[in-house]
Amino acid sequence: MLKGFLEPASIAVVGASENTMKPGGKIVENLISKGYEGALFLLNPKAQTVQGKKAFASLAELPRTPDLVYIAIPAPLVGDTLAELGSMGVKRVIILSAGFGEINEKGRQEEKRLAEIADQYGMVILGPNCLGVMSPVHAGKFAGLLPEMKPDGLDFISGSGATVDILSEQAVSRGLFFNSFFTVGNSAQTGVDDVLALLDQDHTPQSPKHILLYMEKISSAEKLLNHARSLAQKGCVIAAIKSGVTEDGERAAASHTGAMAVTDTAVQALFDKAGIIRASSKLEMVDLASALVMAKGKFNGKRACVVTDAGGPGVMTTDELNRQGIKTPLFKPETQAKLAELLPPGAGVKNPVDLLPTRTPSQIAETMKIIAEMEAGNLDYILIQVGDPGFRDNWPVYEAILKSMETLDLPVFASFSTSISSGEALKKYRAKGKCHFEDEVSMARAVGRMANRPKIHPPKPDPVDYDKAKVAQILNGATGVVSPDKLRQVLMAAGIPTPKELIITTEQELKQAESTVPLPWVMKVVGPLHKTDLGGVVTNVSREAAGKTIERLMKIENAQGVMVQEQVQGIEVIMGLSRESGFGHLVAFGLGGVLAEALKDVRFGLSPLVPDEALTMINSIKALPVLKGYRGQPGMDLNRLADILTRVSLLARDVPQIKEMDINPLKGQAENLSAVDVRIIMD
Repeated sequence: MLKGFLEPASIAVVGASENTMKPGGKIVENLISKGYEGALFLLNPKAQTVQGKKAFASLAELPRTPDLVYIAIPAPLVGDTLAELGSMGVKRVIILSAGFGEINEKGRQEEKRLAEIADQYGMVILGPNCLGVMSPVHAGKFAGLLPEMKPDGLDFISGSGATVDILSEQAVSRGLFFNSFFTVGNSAQTGVDDVLALLDQDHTPQSPKHILLYMEKISSAEKLLNHARSLAQKGCVIAAIKSGVTEDGERAAASHTGAMAVTDTAVQALFDKAGIIRASSKLEMVDLASALVMAKGKFNGKRACVVTDAGGPGVMTTDELNRQGIKTPLFKPETQAKLAELLPPGAGVKNPVDLLPTRTPSQIAETMKIIAEMEAGNLDYILIQVGDPGFRDNWPVYEAILKSMETLDLPVFASFSTSISSGEALKKYRAKGKCHFEDEVSMARAVGRMANRPKIHPPKPDPVDYDKAKVAQILNGATGVVSPDKLRQVLMAAGIPTPKELIITTEQELKQAESTVPLPWVMKVVGPLHKTDLGGVVTNVSREAAGKTIERLMKIENAQGVMVQEQVQGIEVIMGLSRESGFGHLVAFGLGGVLAEALKDVRFGLSPLVPDEALTMINSIKALPVLKGYRGQPGMDLNRLADILTRVSLLARDVPQIKEMDINPLKGQAENLSAVDVRIIMD
């Protein structure tokens, strides 16, 4: 299916025009001017020729069924035309015509009709209201830049035609090349995730390894997740922008987890699980693409050296690398000595390397060679930044860097910060097929984002003592807030530890609690959701004070009983689940207690998790030093935490009717952790 979009042997344009100010005219001009070599069928009932090519009055006159059809006619005529194409056996259609869902509800209904027609005939349609498709074979794009396309370039799938044009301008000016542009417009049938699925299904070892996405909506989070993960396992790296995710304010939710989860959180969790690097702007996307291209498939290192011809840029580059978790280790003494012999007095030779503004092309080439050879095994990347001090032509300097890029085993990332004074030299550099950065800090950040990109974790067996069938059986048919008795059964079946506890309603039942639950006690009102806000949680309760405490708690509105619970000592964390429409369940982890929402030190993942994913979430919170233990206080066993968090995530997988869940707090020391306060809300 994909090949017919990228390498069609024949193309038909319905609505072909002499007027190149119209989409139907401009796309014909672009196809012809960019040298499309296949059969071109131009349909215009009012002309015998269009732009010097034979025109056909109707689809019935075509000599054969085209591989790909562009539609550029008024919106009211599109539906019937699509149906006629389907009856002819056409399988791929790109609808450039506007005037659909972007206009009004009637247009949205017409888009549904287009999708139904396409599905009926087994067609794949892009659009309506899209810019087209472009590849090394054809320039099927009716507006904007028409850059040279190369088979080993980037694939770019976009929900916005204008974004393709603007980003490609920025990318080409930096020396990047593309293999394909796909624009999906209003996505009546086929969205960005659907095109990604086509790329995955037709992927070969020769296919491009770098894919860019721009999305304004995610049609199917599950499809995006599955195919992004599949492509990552085939060696591809995906960078993406998802727009339209700002908060409209705090949502009213019954649980802490629900209150803290927003659409942007769900998008980030999805991207993390899918292994997608998230960008927030077109320039950041271009930076990421440049890093991926220069990396030559070596994406995972965490050690770099910095080479520069000025001290300040070298310091800023090093600072940003360190902020990104990339180390810049000192060179071995023998490496420093060798560089000192080569470079003039005053040059920096330890890492970063300061070549000084007097640097020569031969000094640059030899410096890079010395570093790559003598520090082999100690470094993963070389980042070089040069300006134009005006002493000589910069082109020989760029030539030396180009040679290093091509001959050294280490990836070389280059930033050239004098785009005006070195304009002509940079044109020659880009003509050699290489890309570059324009800012050294952006370069360091992009390298860090690349190296720290989300990793794909393969599925693993369920944890020991996690009883999937029993969990589902206990919660079968439950609605609303799950009762404490069922809660305890669920936690036991899932292997989530809990403190000893007993629910009572009168002072006379305290004797039973004495023999069951060790003192001192925590006493909590049963019934109301936010107990702490109502004064419904009392800690460190002695036997003497228990009578008055139960009397007070039972007076709280909607009180159904009092839970007498073993008081657990240690650090508090929060875990939970919240279902986000279209994404599935988010799993939350962060600092616990009443400060969970206030401090926002919470990380989210997409259910289900494997232990490695859970551990990554735990290690990423700011309060990690607290969890490990501080000022002599014992910490928590992080692997045990990850195990419990994994079990919580599996509850959502096995009982999707769970709407929200909180464990706040999960408390304890070392491996002795307990879910102290738990709430599950069912649909």
